[in-house]
Amino acid sequence: MRYRVSFVLGLGIGFVLGARAGRERYEQLRRQAQRLSENPAVRNAAESAATNGRQFASRAYDTVNERTGHRMPDAVSDKVHSLTDRRAAQNDDWGSGNA
Repeated sequence: MRYRVSFVLGLGIGFVLGARAGRERYEQLRRQAQRLSENPAVRNAAESAATNGRQFASRAYDTVNERTGHRMPDAVSDKVHSLTDRRAAQNDDWGSGNA
């Protein structure tokens, strides 16, 4: 209950402060966020994190599959393999995705 009250209180404070800041501040924050997302260093870091996440998920899937005696449901197996195959096909010779 305490966390729920804290959440609602934070939500209310955020709403009031956001309303006071107005549309101009919102547009300014939106432009800054867009500029940040277009930064090549940020894009490379996000792509690297996504690649590492896919590799980790694939290894975790393989480990679980080995320990369960290859009894993973076909739907799970197909989904994991389709995601890893699709992402591998999108990488170019430099190891970066087509963004």
